[in-house]
Order: sequence, then structure tokens, then C-alpha cells
Amino acid sequence: MIRSLLQHTHEISLYAKSMAYPLKAVVHELDLSSGRLVLEVEYTGQDIERYLTDGGVSFDLEALKGNQVMERDTYSLSNVAAKLLKTDSTLYRLECQLPESVFVAEQRGAIRIPFVLGMQARVSLEVYLHELNVPGRLRNLSVGGCMVDIDLAESISIGVDQEIPGVTIEFPNGDSFFAEGKIRHIRPFGNNGYAAVGIQFINMGTSQTEALFHYVSESEREAAYRTGANDKLDYHAPLFIPGAKEKKIQQREAQEREKRARQSPMERGVTDVAHQLQVGLMYMKTRDLFPEEIFYDCVDTLRYLVEQDRKAFLYAQAFLRDEPDWVRHATQVAGQLADMLLARDPHDPHVREAVLGALLHTMGKPLLISAQLPSLKVNINPVQKDILKGHVIALQHKLQALGWTPNPTCRDIIENANERLDGTGYPAGKRGDQLSERVRLVSVIKAVNKLMHVRNGIPPRTPLDAYRMIHEAATAYDKTVLVEYIQAYGLYPIGSLAKFSGGFLAWVMEIDGKGMPTQVKVIKNLRFPETNISSELGSGDFAQIGKLEDIVNPADYGVKVIKI
Repeated sequence: MIRSLLQHTHEISLYAKSMAYPLKAVVHELDLSSGRLVLEVEYTGQDIERYLTDGGVSFDLEALKGNQVMERDTYSLSNVAAKLLKTDSTLYRLECQLPESVFVAEQRGAIRIPFVLGMQARVSLEVYLHELNVPGRLRNLSVGGCMVDIDLAESISIGVDQEIPGVTIEFPNGDSFFAEGKIRHIRPFGNNGYAAVGIQFINMGTSQTEALFHYVSESEREAAYRTGANDKLDYHAPLFIPGAKEKKIQQREAQEREKRARQSPMERGVTDVAHQLQVGLMYMKTRDLFPEEIFYDCVDTLRYLVEQDRKAFLYAQAFLRDEPDWVRHATQVAGQLADMLLARDPHDPHVREAVLGALLHTMGKPLLISAQLPSLKVNINPVQKDILKGHVIALQHKLQALGWTPNPTCRDIIENANERLDGTGYPAGKRGDQLSERVRLVSVIKAVNKLMHVRNGIPPRTPLDAYRMIHEAATAYDKTVLVEYIQAYGLYPIGSLAKFSGGFLAWVMEIDGKGMPTQVKVIKNLRFPETNISSELGSGDFAQIGKLEDIVNPADYGVKVIKI
């Protein structure tokens, strides 16, 4: 089974409860007759032994199948017997002895069935009664509980030992199972923006227990059929034969995946920063540790991308628009802050800490998730708005509790990014010369970013409108910084969606010294809205698509980023 997954583009991640991030590994050898798997890992730290627990290692294998239509298949193994050998100063070998079977016996004696080789069931976790449902996919099942794969963005509302009112599993044939649950563990899963949540079923009645035993044995039969563990089985378990509803969902998902354009390495780099930021938050919430390396890695990646190809970086930043708002805002603001500080002085020694402050600043918002504020996605009422105003203080308290002290430059951005020159900002209502030059810069970047994206049901403004509103906010913002910002990004910023008089939509890829687009990527002809285009045009060919009319909101035209 491992061999079949390794035939596709894949990534292997070693994880351990006590370590702040997973390690990437590559397969050096796989012996099918003896079940010996040798992994190679590069690690510069001194404590690689901590990835082994009681002589065993745990890892996720994530495979991306297909050429154009990418489908994600995963397999997780925990506590596999392994020997660690050092082969070079930073290179290690892990000699693993794979278990006899894909079916793993749990501590409580139950058998855990992995959902492998395309086996799937959909899951809905009701986190707050009638308030918040989180969708996911089943990754394993036993009579004691299950593991569910959810979007990393959704993990902010879930905590270890939290009891949840409902876990609903829907199988492909339409059968479904419901129970209450308790969150046992949560961790990042693979490298495509997902989290694994371990759930124990609780408070079950006799009929629920009987139904669960039936679903577990059917799942075991299906896994045995798919992996070839039992050659007497020659057809799918009825539970896994898709009914009409499931077929429809699968068809829609396949179409959506086809629509997704290939990500450039730059887009991938920017998306990785957004994912790592969420992983860092998960460690702060569920393991009470501050993963300093993860966050500094995000900062260094942003700086590297800006310096490598500034225009491609600004273009890639736009593709974060379907990430959770706090993550998108933090990553885009930090990226632009790095860009503007480096333009002022490429050797500025404070860039790293200032960018870290901008990345961490909004992290207090997801820390405030509770029954009173079950989600950051919904339109927020006045009471919830007040709760959210405490996000800077919530973050400060969390950092104190985790024993991490920010450097003065980083602290300045974390504490003051929402302050304004005229004292109308929060949390302290500071004024004028109480605010540093860097805070004056970050407050303009943040204000423009807020206005140019949907906020609490208010549609986004065009860049020109956003600039005008900030200019008209009297003495709240530094006017010289606003002028500097407009000179840097223009009226048609790279990464914005432009509408042309010929009925075409196109992403702005490059602008000239006057801020006018010189290269665009045409993605839609509005006369044929169902059809997607992908063609790049230079300004010499703009006559084909008409005159530039305005910057528009991608959501108004159904332009979405689709996840693997």
C-alpha cells in the first residue's frame, strides 16, 4: 500500500508530540518481502531523538494523485518500530519495521481501520450547538473513535479535551452515523493546509454502539479489499458504493479541481507562509508552546520572496484571498511591510522583527474564539465586535503565559499597529509622537488592506476609494506615508482584478512607473462566464480586450481559489 502511494507526487512528514514542527523525510529503501522501510531525514538540531517515542516513529504520507486534477490521498502510521543512524553531520537514517497489517490494534483493544487508497466518508463536526459546523473527511475509524482531516483554518475553533455535541459521519452509499465526541488530539497534517483531529465517541446508547460495530466491520472489509489483504474479497463493501448524492458531490469536486490553475512556486511559497502561521497558532493553543522557529521561518520566507522577485511576490499575495481573514490580512500586511521597509533601506536591521510583529499582530483574534464568538467568518454583531477589540491584549497575555518576550521592534508593531495619530485607534488611544515611524507605516498598510477586502458584509473598495478615505480621515494617518504607499503600488496594484470594456476580467501582473498596468493575465470573458481563460497580454495587445475600466471584486464574478 505504501508503494502504491509512493508512485505519485508525495511528501512524508515525521511528527512527535513534544516537537514544534514536523520533519520532512524521503524514502531511501522499501523492501516488500521483509516490510523494511528506510527513511532519510536532514536535521540541523541536536535533539532528533525526540522524534522517536519508546523506540517508535510516527509519520504521515500524503500523495497527490493525477496530472491536472490533483486528488489528495493520505496514510498515517504511528509508533512504528525504528532505529536511528547518523550518516553525516546533518543526515540521519531511520530504519523502520512496518507492522504486519494496515489494521492497527489500539490501546483499548479495538482495531483501527485506516481509510486508504481512495476510501472516503464525509464528516461534520458540530463544535458549538446550532452555531458552528466544521466539515472534514474520515481518515480512520474504530469502535472507540475516529480521526478526521479538516481544513487547517477550521482548527482555530477546536481545543484538546473539548466535548462537542455532534460528530456525523456520512458514508458514500448515504448511510450515516451520529455520536457526541471528545477531542483527544489535534496536529498539523501533511503540507497542504490540513489538520488531523482525533475524536473519542462518548455517551453512546446500545443502538449507536451496534451501528458503529457494523460500520467498522464494513470499513475493515473495504480496506481489506482495496489493499489486497484478503484475496477472497472481489467486490466493494455496499457501504462504499456511492449513491446518487455522493456521485453528484464527487462530480462537482472534480470540476472544481479542474478549474484550479497550476500554482506557481511563488504562489506556493506565499500559501505556505499562511499555512505555517496557522500551524504556529495551533501549537500555541493546543500544546502551550511558542514555536519561535516556525514564525521566524515565515518572516525569512517573506523577505526571501520579496527580494527574489518583487512583482511575482505581489501578484502571488492576491491568491491568499480565500484563506481565513486574519491569516490573509496578516500575511499580506507583513509582506507589504517587508517590501516597503526594504525599498527604504535594504540593510535596515529592524526589518525582521517588524515583519514578525505584523505577522503575529492579528493572532489574538482566533485566540478569542469561544461560545460567545464561535467563528470569525460570520458577520459580527456589536457585542462580538467589542470582544474582538481585545485581540491585542489577548495575544499579549498568551505570549506572557508561554514565556516568550518579543524584541522591542516586534513588540512595538504588535501593540500599536491599530493605534492612530489622532488617538482614535485602540487598544490604548495613543497619539502622534507616541507612535514610531514603523507604526505610522504599518497603520497605513493595514488600513488600505482592510478597505480593499470584504469586512463584516461591507463590500471591498477600489484602491482609489481606499486612498481617498484614508486621506479624508483628517489627522488619523500620516499623509506622507500614504503618498509613499500610492507611489509604490499605484491605482491598479499588482494582484488586483481589472475589468476591461470588452467584457474581460484580468489579473494585473505588472505596472509601470506611473502605476498603469503593462501586463495582465486574462481569466474570463463575461459573455461566456462559465468558460475560464488563462492568457497573458502585454500592453501592446490591450486593444483586444478594450479599455481599462476599474478594479473589481473577484467574489462578484465567482473567481475562487480551490484547495487540493
